[in-house]
Amino acid sequence: MVLPDGFTDIPLGKIAAIATILERREPPETGSHIAIDQPGWRFALVEAPDLDWYSDLIRRVGSHHLWYQRLIQSPDAITAKITSPATVIHALFVDGTAQGIAELDFSQKGAAELVYFGVTPELAGSGAAHVMMSQLVRFAFGRGIERLWLHTNTIDHPRAMAFYHRAGFTPVRQMLELADDPRLIGLFPRETAPQVPLFEPATSD
Repeated sequence: MVLPDGFTDIPLGKIAAIATILERREPPETGSHIAIDQPGWRFALVEAPDLDWYSDLIRRVGSHHLWYQRLIQSPDAITAKITSPATVIHALFVDGTAQGIAELDFSQKGAAELVYFGVTPELAGSGAAHVMMSQLVRFAFGRGIERLWLHTNTIDHPRAMAFYHRAGFTPVRQMLELADDPRLIGLFPRETAPQVPLFEPATSD
């Protein structure tokens, strides 16, 4: 479908965002990664993550940006995805508690998708995301891929695009992302993400 130029009405009860696909094709230079030097921080692979642990971390990291895509799936579907051999999940642990997530999907030959990446609000501005991205890029290209890609959207952190640019990613295309508002279907409390307007769907009398 090709949208006409100008404004397009979004149905009530939906959220809309412009999603941007970004990619990186250059592996990191040798020795360019950022070492973890904060006491109590550990960026580690999480093998066979527990469903409750994973869902809690996704909510704590992504609720302010309405990360709904995984949460609308059934528990069995989520478990199958996060325990798939093609899925690799790292977490940033701070004093033993996961405070950041980086989920990679290696199901496409020669490429990896960075499906989820972020830290909890408590770590915003701490430099944790830069450390995680540096470690993650080195890990991903170490698996022999030629392309590392991701998507962000206009509901994401306002500095997300600049962050990915600094990490070596280049935008390649955009899409309109439309979905049922996850706050209206019970995935998040209604007061979540107040920066995103919530519009009740019209009711018939």
